[in-house]
Amino acid sequence: MSASEPLVVCHLGRVAYEPTWTLQENIQERLIAAKRSSGADSPSRPPHVLLLLEHPPVYTLGKSGDADNLLVSDDTLDAMGATFHRIGRGGDITYHGPGQLVGYPLFDLDRFFTDLGRYLRTLEELIIRTCAEYDVTGTRVDGRTGVWVGPDDRGLERKICAMGVRCSRWVTMHGFAFNVTTNLDHFDHIVPCGIDDRGVTSLAKETEGSTTVDEVRPSLVRHVADLFGADVTERWGKDARTVLREMVGIQVVPA
Repeated sequence: MSASEPLVVCHLGRVAYEPTWTLQENIQERLIAAKRSSGADSPSRPPHVLLLLEHPPVYTLGKSGDADNLLVSDDTLDAMGATFHRIGRGGDITYHGPGQLVGYPLFDLDRFFTDLGRYLRTLEELIIRTCAEYDVTGTRVDGRTGVWVGPDDRGLERKICAMGVRCSRWVTMHGFAFNVTTNLDHFDHIVPCGIDDRGVTSLAKETEGSTTVDEVRPSLVRHVADLFGADVTERWGKDARTVLREMVGIQVVPA
């Protein structure tokens, strides 16, 4: 693994789910095409991309998920201003919404390590390290991808970060959803990740504080750079959208 892999972190604010999904697919295709044409070690290869954003309320179901884990009707979704999508990542059903820091790494693992299990553990580690900065102990649970808190005097394990990824020719898409100040009531409408014997939590709930997504982002980016050995360039808002439009020709409009 190179000690200076180029990584552009694009902070996009709040963006609707569907155009972000399309954007991911196009970036993934570009990274694959560049690798085919010039090789993984070419000095002209495009940078890896990490999209950091929030979504309006949306429920997503992975390709192996059970639709019965969505517990409400379309009318209820409409009433709460939420949408539902079946998607191509691994995992079951999860919720995205305001107050949740969503990360979509578009990484060519040929330039890091070609081990999907290690990649997932590395994503978990960056969330665990970020939680630790707020004196919250994030853990792993055998057989269950993501990051958990507990068991402790507050109760059994509670998921603080869900994960689901898709990989094509070692180029990743989808990623993680880190509950920072998320409205946890919205998880009552699903069986989160198909797990009905454990709950969910957020960084704000665990710290009983006023932590915000904006405060958490710098810590998370720092740990991404460290764990992946990346040379990070950050782009924000309109500048980030310009970079992405130039990269794949897609206009990213805030929700």
